[in-house]
Amino acid sequence: MRVRTTAAIAAVSSLALLTGCGAADMTKQASPFANAQGAKTVTLSVQSWVGAQSNVAVAQYLLEHELGYRVDTVQVDEVPAWDALSQGRVDALLEDWGHPEQEQRYVKDKKTIAPGGDLGVTGHIGWYVPTYFAKQHPDATNWKNLNKYADQFRTPESGSKGQLMDGSPSYVTNDKALVKNLKLDYKVVFAGSEAAQITQMKQFAKEKKPFLTYWYTPQWLFEKVPMTEVKLPPYKEGCDADPEKVACAYPHTPLQKYLNADFAENGGEAAAFLKKFKWTTEDQNEVSLMIADKKMTPEDAAKKWVDSHKSTWKKWLS
Repeated sequence: MRVRTTAAIAAVSSLALLTGCGAADMTKQASPFANAQGAKTVTLSVQSWVGAQSNVAVAQYLLEHELGYRVDTVQVDEVPAWDALSQGRVDALLEDWGHPEQEQRYVKDKKTIAPGGDLGVTGHIGWYVPTYFAKQHPDATNWKNLNKYADQFRTPESGSKGQLMDGSPSYVTNDKALVKNLKLDYKVVFAGSEAAQITQMKQFAKEKKPFLTYWYTPQWLFEKVPMTEVKLPPYKEGCDADPEKVACAYPHTPLQKYLNADFAENGGEAAAFLKKFKWTTEDQNEVSLMIADKKMTPEDAAKKWVDSHKSTWKKWLS
C-alpha cells in the first residue's frame, strides 16, 4: 500500500532507488541481529506508512520492556520485505495488504514464511474527494461522473487532464489501469511518499481546493481532513487478477502478519507474542496520530498507548 509519515520515508525512498523495481535481494539492508542464534533479538520490518510504523513501535516497546528483547528494525518496501522475511533477514512483517504471488511462493511453495495471524485491522484502498467538495457536488462521488469534473482537478503536473494523486509508486495500486479501462480523463500523478501526499492534501484542504486522491483506511488523516470515498465499479473476487484489465474497486482486506518460518517455530516468547499481537483500527489510529500529527517519537507514542491500554496488551503476553 500502500500505504502509505516520519523520517522512515527518506530511508525507504533511498532503498527504492537502490533496489529498483525488479531487484528484491535485501542483503545490503539486512540487520545483523536477524535470525541470530541463541540471542534474545528480534528484527521487525517497517513499512513506509505510519500505520505500519505504529504496529512496530508498540510491538518493539513491549518486546523490549516486558520481554527483555533487543529489537532491531529494517525499513523496506512491500515486496522486498517478503524476500527479506524469506531469507531470514527480518523475523516478522506486521502489516501486509495482500500479495498473493509472494504468499504462493514463500508460504505455500517454499514454506520459508509462516502466517502470523490477523492484525485485527481491515484495510481498504479507494479514491477520495474532500468532503467539502462532495457536499457541493454529490454526484462526484460516483466514478461515472468524474469526467464532468476533470477540469476542476487539473494541476500543472496533470496537464490537460484531471489529477488522480497517488502516493509512492511502490504501494499496491491499480490506478493507471483503472483510469484507462474506465475511460477517465485523468492522469495518475505520484506524490512520491505518504508524507508528501499528506502535505499536498493538507494544503488543498487549507485552501478549500478540490482534489481526487488514492487513499486508504485506516489512516489518521481522516481526523484532520474529512474525505468521502468515490464509488468505483463493485469489487468481485478475481476482478483484479489481470493487472492490465482491472476495472473494479479495491477489496476490503483483513491485514495480516507474517513470520519467518524458522522464527515462527523457534522464536520463543517473541514469536508467541507477535502471533498474539492484535489490535483495532482505533488503536492503530491513536498511535499514528501521535506520531504523524503530534510529532511524538514512535517510542514515546508507543509508551503513551501502552500506559493507557494495559488490559489490551496483557493478553498478548499470556
